[in-house]
Amino acid sequence: MKSQNLDRIKFPPGFWAGMHRLGIAAQDVARTAGLPVTVITESAVTRAQYFAIWQAYSELKNGPAVGIIQLATAFEAAKYPPSVLATYHARDYREALNRMTRYKPLCPPECLHIIEDGEHCMIELDWLEPGQPGPQILIGITLAFLLELGRRGTGHPLTAKLVEFSDDMGDIRALEAYFGCPIRVGAGVNRMTLQRKDLDLPFVTYNEELLELLTPALDRTLAEHRRSRSFTETVIRMMKRSLTGGRPDIRVIAKELNMSERTLQRRLAEENTNFKQLLVQARHEQARDYLADPELEIKEVALLVGYEDQNSFYRAFRLWEGETPLNWRNRQWGMY
Repeated sequence: MKSQNLDRIKFPPGFWAGMHRLGIAAQDVARTAGLPVTVITESAVTRAQYFAIWQAYSELKNGPAVGIIQLATAFEAAKYPPSVLATYHARDYREALNRMTRYKPLCPPECLHIIEDGEHCMIELDWLEPGQPGPQILIGITLAFLLELGRRGTGHPLTAKLVEFSDDMGDIRALEAYFGCPIRVGAGVNRMTLQRKDLDLPFVTYNEELLELLTPALDRTLAEHRRSRSFTETVIRMMKRSLTGGRPDIRVIAKELNMSERTLQRRLAEENTNFKQLLVQARHEQARDYLADPELEIKEVALLVGYEDQNSFYRAFRLWEGETPLNWRNRQWGMY
């Protein structure tokens, strides 16, 4: 099992098959998302593309509520990646949720927190990149899958005590019927509250031998993933957030990292790079992401990646890709 690129997100192997079972053609999802149909065959997509695909699914289902319920109940557990599949073979619901929390970094872009307090267990979801929130349907589907995990694992029709969403979720009555509890929107938090006693229920799907095979491999993958979050990649992510405000300044980046400029430069040198090289890389990666959005004009992309002069952006992009931004975009869309 290989660790995932931090800037790209994988869909579960059965995602597009799940869309088909729900009567939605993959081409329609791509078209509604404003993406080239080639995205269907990609093993991983950018964060922006990932969010666009989920938003398109929500629109094709006429709102998030129906999309959440249908996908959560229709998706086959066997189609999940190993990090999620392992949870279905845990000893009980508590162990399953703890495994989900442990391995969630392998399946971004959300992060998961579980709090046991008194008679309740609260499951809270947030975005790994708080400044880049995704479509609300993605939060709803994740919470629904966590409840579905308990239902399928224990064999009991479990219900939640309360589900809270930070934004509107459409058909609240349908969601209340699915979760079996009140739904609160505009709560400022995305959270599902369960009965703590349900966490003690054993899983009928418990498979100790399978877990003995999966756990060491998953732990190795998780360790690789954590190591891959290098200092260099941290600086690149910070640069990308600063590009729209102009050229990222080394003094600002160093201050955010609570270190001196000299220390920042030394740390980058230890990883065989420097600030200028990373700035070029950040602009290149961000330009590709923006050009994948058909709503953005090329002159806008140039500004968003920190080029006030469009011609300078054209020259830089030719060096990166060997062709103009327009030709690169057309090629991605299969226009020639």
